[in-house]
Amino acid sequence: MTQDASLLTVPQAIRTRRSIRHYLPDPVPDRQLSELLDLTMEAPSSWNVQARFVVVVSDEEGRAALTRATGGQPHPQEAPLTLVFVASDQAWREDLSDIYDHALRSGAWNERFVSGFSRATVDFQRDLERRGLLREYAVKDAVIAATYAMLAAASMGLATSPMNGWDEQRVKRAIGIEDRDDLHIAMLLPVGRPAETRVHPGRRPRARQVFTGRYGRAGGGAR
Repeated sequence: MTQDASLLTVPQAIRTRRSIRHYLPDPVPDRQLSELLDLTMEAPSSWNVQARFVVVVSDEEGRAALTRATGGQPHPQEAPLTLVFVASDQAWREDLSDIYDHALRSGAWNERFVSGFSRATVDFQRDLERRGLLREYAVKDAVIAATYAMLAAASMGLATSPMNGWDEQRVKRAIGIEDRDDLHIAMLLPVGRPAETRVHPGRRPRARQVFTGRYGRAGGGAR
C-alpha cells in the first residue's frame, strides 16, 4: 500500500498533538473514520481477549447527552463525533474461538500454543477476579486503544481531547448500557477538525521524570 504523503509520522503525531476543546462542525469523512477505527482496534490487549469496545456517538442527541454527562464541557457537543471507550471485565468468559481461529489461520499461533494459551488466559483472569482487579485490567486495555486513536487521528490532521471528567452512569445511559455492570467507561474522545490553535505548554525535563532501575535514581537512558 502506498504511503499517503499527507499523513504525519508517528513521532510527528506525538509531538504536534494537542488537546482541543473547540471544534468545527465539519463531519469526519466515512473513509477517514473507518481507517481511524481500524487503527484503534490494532491496539494490544491483555491475552488478546480484546475486551475493549468503541461506541461512535455522532447524533445530536447523543452528543448533547455526553456534554451533560461531562458537566457541560463543550467538546462532546461541538465535535462531530465522540468515541466512547468501553471496557468489559467479563469478556474472557465468552467464546473466544474466533480469536484463536484467526491466529491459527494467520500462522501467528499453532494448535499447541492455542490450547495452552486458552487455559492460561482463564487462569489469569480468575486470579484477577480473586484479587478484585478485573475492571482495572480491562480499563487499562481500553485506555491503550484510546491512545492509539489519539495518535492515529493526529496523523490524519484530526483533533482530539481525552476526557476523564464525567459521570459514568450518565455516560452509560447515553450509549444504552446503563444496566450492564460488566461494562465500564474508560474514556471519552471527541474527534473532529479543530476550531482553535493550542500552543504546547511544555514538559518537565526528562531527567526529572525518567529514572533508571529505581524510582528517583538519575539516569533515564541515553539521549
